[in-house]
Order: sequence, then structure tokens, then C-alpha cells
Amino acid sequence: MKKILFLILIFLGSFIHLYPQQDSLVTEAVSDTLSSYLNQQMDLSLSPTQIKSKADSAYLRNNFETAIQLYESVLEYGEAAEIYYNLGNSYYKSDDIARAILNYERALLLKPGNADIRANLEIARSKTVDKVEEIPDVFFVSWIKSLINSTSVDVWARWGIAFFILFILSAYFFIFSKRIVIKKIGFIGSVLFLIFTICTNSFASYQKNTLVNRNTAIIISPSVIVRSTPNENGTSLFVLHEGRKVQIQDNSMSSWKEISLEDGKVGWVQTSELEVI
Repeated sequence: MKKILFLILIFLGSFIHLYPQQDSLVTEAVSDTLSSYLNQQMDLSLSPTQIKSKADSAYLRNNFETAIQLYESVLEYGEAAEIYYNLGNSYYKSDDIARAILNYERALLLKPGNADIRANLEIARSKTVDKVEEIPDVFFVSWIKSLINSTSVDVWARWGIAFFILFILSAYFFIFSKRIVIKKIGFIGSVLFLIFTICTNSFASYQKNTLVNRNTAIIISPSVIVRSTPNENGTSLFVLHEGRKVQIQDNSMSSWKEISLEDGKVGWVQTSELEVI
């Protein structure tokens, strides 16, 4: 009976750890993205790895326009944090602050724990007209967000698998061991590792949802009039400038988006004036 119960436990628990790993987005490094396309060709002769190398060379020669075009070409094969980061640097050197911020934000989505990306993003933000004063979260909410964003979705998924394996081992010793001390250790370990498994999988699921359902955008026009209704005749509410990050509240229309700011201000802008992160 115990063995049957243990097998059922393994079967049910497998649903906990498999979900993030199966659905996670591979974003660890650009080499992972490019290697899968190594044998494919672009422009009849160049692989994505070769295109990236040419983009890097163009960047080092201060030929930022060429570097931007080449990095954009590589992204047609798939997303990678390093490419977005390099693209952001290229736009920054070209004095296109809005698109630099846009690509730093995209890189940060894929590698939320990367200190270099965060540092460059803050430098780019300091060049914008609109200075953001974020409303601070309650301390424990802020701590949890920092913990979740300390690493990527794939890393959290791997931790989830590791903790699940430890949970199974602990549960095994608790169920089958005849020694009281081992059973107690197995019980405590199984409870702790089950909690860790749930937490890490929840973190992976949260990050996956953030990656898939992107509802933030960057204003890319030099200045934008935010209106009360989704048309040119709507009342002018306030003005935003390039590089400003906004939250998309209503994405149902093709030519207009309802956006909101941290302070609660809401309005409509044309789709052409912003770009989704």
C-alpha cells in the first residue's frame, strides 16, 4: 500500500516540476540561440553567428548604423539577451535613447538578474525628459520581486526540478524508513523541499507569464500628446516624451492604445508612437 501511495505521489508531483521546464523560453545566452541555427544561412552566405560577428566588428569601428541593421537581422532568428543588449548599446551610441531603453528592457526581460543591463538601462533613463518617481512597494513585496528577478525563468525551472527530486527522496525516507530519526528528517525535508518546489515553480511561471504577455511599452516618438479618447479630437491630458515606459491597459484597438502611468494617470496614444517591450 505504501509503495502504491509513493508512486501516486511521484505521478502527481511530476505535474509540478514539468510545466515550467516544458514551456520555458530558452534565453540563457546568445550562443544557445545562435547555435541551433548554425547551419542555416542568411543572405545566401552568412549564418547568424557570422552576422553577429560582423555586427560586433561594425560596433567596434563605431559604425553603429550597420551594427544596428545586423543585430536586428540576427533577432529574426530568435530572441537573445546579448543581442538586445548590444543593440541597445548601438542605439545609445547613435543617440536614439528611446530605442536604447526599449532594447535594454527587452534584454532585461530575458536576463532579469544581469547587472550590466540594469546599469546601462539606468544610464539611458537618466537621459530622458520624463523623470519617473516610482511608488515604492511594501517591503516584503519589493523583496519578493527582487528575488524573482534575480535570475531567469529557465534557472528557476531547474531549481524547481532539483527541489522536486530532493522532495521525492525525502518522502521516500519518510515513508519507507523504519528508524524514527530518519523518518523525522524525511518528513521535515519533504515539507521544506515541497515548499521550495512550489515557490521556484511559481517564480518560473510568473516570469514566463511576463515574457509571453508583454503589456509594457516605450514611447518612441520625441513627444506624445496623451488624449482622453482614442481619436485626434480627444481632450489633451498630458504630454510624454521619448523613452518613457508605460503600462498598456487596453490593447484591443489596432491604431490606439490605452496606457497608464505609475501615478494613476490614464489616457490614449497612437500605436505608432510607442513600441511594446
